[in-house]
Amino acid sequence: MSTEIATQPDLWRQVSDGFAQYGGALPKAGQRVAAVGCGTSWFMAMAYAALREDLGQGETDAFAGSEFPAGRTYDAIVVISRSGTTTEVLDLIRATDLPTIAITATPGSPIVELADHTIMLDFADEQSVVQTRFATTTLALLRASLGEDLAQAAADAQTALTIDVDDLAKLEQVTYLGTRWTVGLAHEAGLKQREAASAWTEAYPAMDYRHGPIAIAQPGRGVWIFGEPPAGLLDDVTATGATVVHHDLDPMASLVVAQRVAVAKSLALGLNPDQPRSLSRSVILS
Repeated sequence: MSTEIATQPDLWRQVSDGFAQYGGALPKAGQRVAAVGCGTSWFMAMAYAALREDLGQGETDAFAGSEFPAGRTYDAIVVISRSGTTTEVLDLIRATDLPTIAITATPGSPIVELADHTIMLDFADEQSVVQTRFATTTLALLRASLGEDLAQAAADAQTALTIDVDDLAKLEQVTYLGTRWTVGLAHEAGLKQREAASAWTEAYPAMDYRHGPIAIAQPGRGVWIFGEPPAGLLDDVTATGATVVHHDLDPMASLVVAQRVAVAKSLALGLNPDQPRSLSRSVILS
């Protein structure tokens, strides 16, 4: 997992510089789009959907694979699946007549045959069960498709690989917060610690944090904020005694730091971050 995390800056540059090779099948500005995935892929779909709308590219919704609303009309469905074998997304593609665009890392997987178009990111595949680089490389590609320049994000990711995470890994509990597209990143950061280290984490939209979840904040626990903190939030968290975590980095690079914390916490607990309990590479339902 640590080795795969470290490759992310170069992979982001690769898909950004070579966008024309990968992005021709992706939705165009003005189209109405749904983005779908399960687990980590769902959180990347959430980030893409919010960012696409905020950049004025068109109405975009995000759904977990099992929750796609049958009968709703879209110009395209973007389906994210590292393995290309996840039951819920395959069932969705089989059930819809809408155009589907799959992003996967696995050549020859069922999703390649089922989707109308496939973007193959096999160079970003992983040996670890826990996803890191495939997810962020997919999001980097999607950001490039929206016209974003990923040069600074990749540079920030390089910086993220040098940040000391030892003290962050010692926090008893962390709540991750984001706004708009970074809400998906907050959910993903929380999932990394739960998967790799069996840790107690939570994630919320930043403005909703004061509507109840702040009650668990206290010394020895952390509140990690992706992107620009809403006015007054840092003061409110500081007053609880909790540790405020906020990096002056592209939010996707801050996620790289969170991935590294998950590994460090897992190793400190004597766990194997590459093979978490009860998890497999793909959920395939009988």
